[in-house]
Amino acid sequence: MKYITLSLMAAAALVLTSCGAPRVGVLYTDITMPVAAGNASGNRIGTSKSTTYFGLIALGDASVEAAKRNGRISSVNTVDVQVKSTLGVVTTYVTTVRGN
Repeated sequence: MKYITLSLMAAAALVLTSCGAPRVGVLYTDITMPVAAGNASGNRIGTSKSTTYFGLIALGDASVEAAKRNGRISSVNTVDVQVKSTLGVVTTYVTTVRGN
């Protein structure tokens, strides 16, 4: 009985790990998703990037703050996230911020 309970808990944890995560295809992914939207697009654009290798090593800073800093933006109007992945080997997250 203990083994069955642990197996069910492990299966539930595995299924729920994708909740809130972007939809990533097994073979290939190239999607852009809105995160936040305001009234106008803004005059400046800033981006930040992080990369994951084999789902084991993740490097970079794809935060909104890094994108703001890179685009010299003080007020953010829109935020988009782009996810690219090939076979899950290399997955890249790019955050794009528009504002003034």
